[in-house]
Amino acid sequence: MIRSHRRSGASPWHTALVLAVLASTLWVPSAASAADRNGPTAAATSPGDALARWRWPVLPARIVAPFVAPAHAYGPGHRGIDLAASPGDVVAAPASGLIAFAGSVAGRGVVTIDHGDGLVTTLEPVVAGVPVGAPVHAGDQVGTVDAGGHASVGTVHFGVRRDGVYINPMLLLGGIPRAILLPCC
Repeated sequence: MIRSHRRSGASPWHTALVLAVLASTLWVPSAASAADRNGPTAAATSPGDALARWRWPVLPARIVAPFVAPAHAYGPGHRGIDLAASPGDVVAAPASGLIAFAGSVAGRGVVTIDHGDGLVTTLEPVVAGVPVGAPVHAGDQVGTVDAGGHASVGTVHFGVRRDGVYINPMLLLGGIPRAILLPCC
């Protein structure tokens, strides 16, 4: 007779796999300082360095509404962060890429930047200062804050999609601590 010593619940392998997947989705480079993220950028030498080159699109950066992940693709949530800003303030590219869209959506100015590798950012309400197809570098001015407002006047919405799925922009700005895996047993 073969006896199974399997306990009820998840196996250690299952637990380790789940933790590894979670860690990979929350990975943030920890070596990047605030000056690296908001100052002049150097050429990237590894994939981790590329993430360290992300910057705040509006300075000074003050979050007035955080990212709230939806429970499912069509569920309620806040698919980005809202930053305090005044009409006319400069809006900068958070990372290098190409302007994919610059125009009006539902009466609000929107600028979308395709950064390659599946990463796309959307900034609104923004009066675009660059044409579609224009290359931009991190920190380049892409427009100014429009008087319209995303949720309220005086905010800029900063959304990021990775392969079509919204992610927390703080993952790219170094604002979420790195996940630490602990032994499961």
